[in-house]
Amino acid sequence: MVVSNKMTYYNHLMSNLLHWMLIISLIAIIFFVAISYVLVVNVVRPIKTMSKVAKEVNADPNSEARIKPLNRDDELAELASSINQMLDRMQSYIEQQKQFVGDVSHELRTPVAVIEGHLNMLERWGKDDPQILDESIKASLQEADRMKHLIQEMLDLTRAEQIDVQYPYEITNVNEVVRRVVSDLAMVHPDFKIQLDEDDLPDDTEIQMYHGHLEQLLVILIDNGIKYSTDRKQINVSAGVTKKEVSIMVQDFGEGISPEDQKKIFNRFYRVDKARTREKGGNGLGLSIAQKLVDSYRGEISVESVEGQGSQFKMVFPVLSKKRAAELRKIEAEKHKNDVPDGILK
Repeated sequence: MVVSNKMTYYNHLMSNLLHWMLIISLIAIIFFVAISYVLVVNVVRPIKTMSKVAKEVNADPNSEARIKPLNRDDELAELASSINQMLDRMQSYIEQQKQFVGDVSHELRTPVAVIEGHLNMLERWGKDDPQILDESIKASLQEADRMKHLIQEMLDLTRAEQIDVQYPYEITNVNEVVRRVVSDLAMVHPDFKIQLDEDDLPDDTEIQMYHGHLEQLLVILIDNGIKYSTDRKQINVSAGVTKKEVSIMVQDFGEGISPEDQKKIFNRFYRVDKARTREKGGNGLGLSIAQKLVDSYRGEISVESVEGQGSQFKMVFPVLSKKRAAELRKIEAEKHKNDVPDGILK
């Protein structure tokens, strides 16, 4: 009887244990299924949002749809941020293209109309008059040349808005470029005195910029000063450096710019005096190109001017440390190494 009672007790204990194990297992399965569902939903929902935004942008490239902030610190949040940045850049390129087409159609209308007018006049009766024929040909060639320069400047302006894609690792020695440009322009304009003051600029001063763009900036500013100079044919170029910044200044002693015009001179196609600017060959794009280039390299450009006394343009760029310069050169070297076509020994 004692043995029988003990076996009954153990059987009951095992039955209860099995029962509780089944209950705990069931609860654990339900718990893990719930947790898995939450985790899957937490991952799938952002992916669905990204897919929805991608479909909207694909259907309408001008769409401003973007992925809302995910408020999380993981790879999905980083992916969403990268997608938004990519869409913003695409939108920027689309806007640039629209503006380029709009500007071209607007600015080319006048020279095309001039050329068309001269050709119509020649077709009707002007071809029989040598003087009118000569004047019409000269005027048409002048307008065609202006169109060529205008298109080139607009292309430069468009490229200036894509610096971070085309020239991400370029390094320029400021001293070398400034000296070369001043020397070249002094040779081209022998009637002008172009002075260079670089006493405060060490020979090894470098900035993160494509050297051709620094040359273009200097040419724009110096050429602008020459174009609007009056009696005093002198241009002063100075460059200096502090611990964090390189500053380059171009000063002329010409007509000067009114305070009202100073607020607008960096706008596309803005001309202080349209008739005088057209006479001197300007399209109102030079300073706009300069500002786009400076902004693209995280710099600043400003102007100080007094009417009748002249103007001073100042550009400021971050100084490139030797450590950072070495890193950029290494990246650029690796990039060129990887760009070597297959079959060519590296």
